Amino acid sequence: MKGRKNNFSVFACFLVVGFLAPAGGVWADSGVSIIPEPVEMAVGDGAFVICSETRIVCDEAALEKARQLAEMLAPAMGYDLKVDVGGERSNAIVMRLDEKLQSLGDEGYRLTVEKSNIRIAAPHQAGLFYGIQTLRQLMPESIYSEDAVDDVTWAVACVDIEDMPRFAWRGALLDTGRHFMPKAFILKLIDVLAMHKMNSLHLHLTDDQGWRIEIKKYPKLTEVGAWRAETLVGHYYHSPHKYDGKRHGGFYTQDDIHEIVAYAKQRHINIVPEIEMPGHAQAAIAAYPELGNTGRKLDVRTIWGVNPNILNANESTILFFQDVLSEVLEMFPSEFIHIGGDEAPKAQWKASADAQKRIKELGLKDEHELQSYFIKRMDAFLASKGRRLIGWDEILEGGLAPGATVMSWRGERGGIVAAKAGHDVVMAPTTYTYFDYYQSREKGEPLAIGGYLPLKTVYNYDPVPAALSEQEASRVLGTQGQLWTEYIATPQKAEYMGFPRLTALAEVAWTPNNRKDYGNFIERLKMHLRRLDVLGVNYRRLSPEPVSVGVWKSGQTGEAWAIKEYDLTKHITGAGTYTVTFQYTHGAHRLDIASVELLADGKRVAGDEHTGTTGGATRDNAYTLKVANYREGAKYIMRAKVRSDGGADSNGEINLLKK
Repeated sequence: MKGRKNNFSVFACFLVVGFLAPAGGVWADSGVSIIPEPVEMAVGDGAFVICSETRIVCDEAALEKARQLAEMLAPAMGYDLKVDVGGERSNAIVMRLDEKLQSLGDEGYRLTVEKSNIRIAAPHQAGLFYGIQTLRQLMPESIYSEDAVDDVTWAVACVDIEDMPRFAWRGALLDTGRHFMPKAFILKLIDVLAMHKMNSLHLHLTDDQGWRIEIKKYPKLTEVGAWRAETLVGHYYHSPHKYDGKRHGGFYTQDDIHEIVAYAKQRHINIVPEIEMPGHAQAAIAAYPELGNTGRKLDVRTIWGVNPNILNANESTILFFQDVLSEVLEMFPSEFIHIGGDEAPKAQWKASADAQKRIKELGLKDEHELQSYFIKRMDAFLASKGRRLIGWDEILEGGLAPGATVMSWRGERGGIVAAKAGHDVVMAPTTYTYFDYYQSREKGEPLAIGGYLPLKTVYNYDPVPAALSEQEASRVLGTQGQLWTEYIATPQKAEYMGFPRLTALAEVAWTPNNRKDYGNFIERLKMHLRRLDVLGVNYRRLSPEPVSVGVWKSGQTGEAWAIKEYDLTKHITGAGTYTVTFQYTHGAHRLDIASVELLADGKRVAGDEHTGTTGGATRDNAYTLKVANYREGAKYIMRAKVRSDGGADSNGEINLLKK
């Protein structure tokens, strides 16, 4: 359809479109709803209209990005905007690299839209790219269409934006080990991440249940390790276990990886590969049994959970995985290479004569120090190649490798310890960034691993722990959302679990805390979801938002059961069914709940008694209050019987939703 002019395009070039911006910068009618929220934005009157006569004008340094903009706009518009190298002119999108804007950092940009032209300037190429992403969000959502769209005026609201990210690491993890994900989906995910100004895609490429990357020196890793006989049906905790009887697998060739990396690079996304060691390695052991500890031949694992079968720590195994990493480095230019390091039970090493001999020869204290030795060898190897090792927070155990970066997943403690020790960290705690958790308590949600992580909790996350000083906080590179795929078998479900929670995390990673507002975000998100509709993203639809009716803080609860009261008078607005949810946010101890009752002027009118808990594991933490008869003017008090297990360090929020 390229080359065909929109029926209204020439006329629209001379059309002045008038808008009035409501308070808060959200233009519900005009579509000004940018995610992530820019650092600074002033909204003016009117709009610039892009048509077939519009030119993209740039300097030589911005030519590549100018052409990229033209390519992005062409499918929906149905015509190619001409790109010229030259000076400013009217009816143009002007793109410049400007060294005077260095204060905006590596990824910042300035975007100005006036009725006569549009200007995008940045000190670096990434900034120009993110300016393009903002420009597209200022246009009608149909600009994301892959096919030409008729009868659309491509109006761009007048704005003046200066923008730059809060964090350098803004990412997502996709687990391809548990369920193989097609290359086409990875490319689509890269596009969606780019529109959110995220710049890192962490590919989890190996695990017990599958090895997903071609290593030419060791072909059995994919010939054997990429395929499992069947897959668990239902949840791991359901017994007896049932299986589907269907062979599952797949892998990416080195050509596939080169294509993915090149595609991501054009969109300023770094692909971080993860090769798990010494745990989560049964697929590798199935391919090469000499890598294991017992001498037994193992199959690629068909069940989830922590696995006792880990790599041995022999010199030959270390060299084997350094060979693997050598090929990985040829495929991935990423500065960071992830080696896993998590959930590696030490029972086999304790029982292994070879492992015990190795510990003694190396003068190590125990098996934890043996894993640390294993990781340090990989750290030194990667450093010798000009790369940096990153691993899950278990790599702290037994001593952290000198150049290692920690990805903190078991809460924030690992990140805090690493930052205080002078190491860089990426915050990825389960309570805020594990998107394989349930995102709603509503019936009909697809099977998930467990937990509960609603959109609001994601949005309210601050990746910089309060325990860090300003200097220590500078070690926090950023954050990322995790899509572990034990219970995510298809790209469609991955999108459902990922969005809009990844949208919320994108704003966490980009926007300063003082610019964040959840209510404002939800209003902008309603428009943004229309963009995801055009892109064919199978996101989860928004549910009615609960209201916060109270909190509990450290020191307010203890190990003994106690009654806590909360005034709900302004929230009980009529007869009906209300759901009260207790949601742990942080602290060393979970909250247990025994019962909840509602009193109207001191008389019980509703109640729910069952044992619930919220914390590291959350179960049955929602309580139903059925108000049969509403009493106008009555004082409604909720009484909850609670305790914090193990101590008094528990914090959380209480939410109320009327059905």
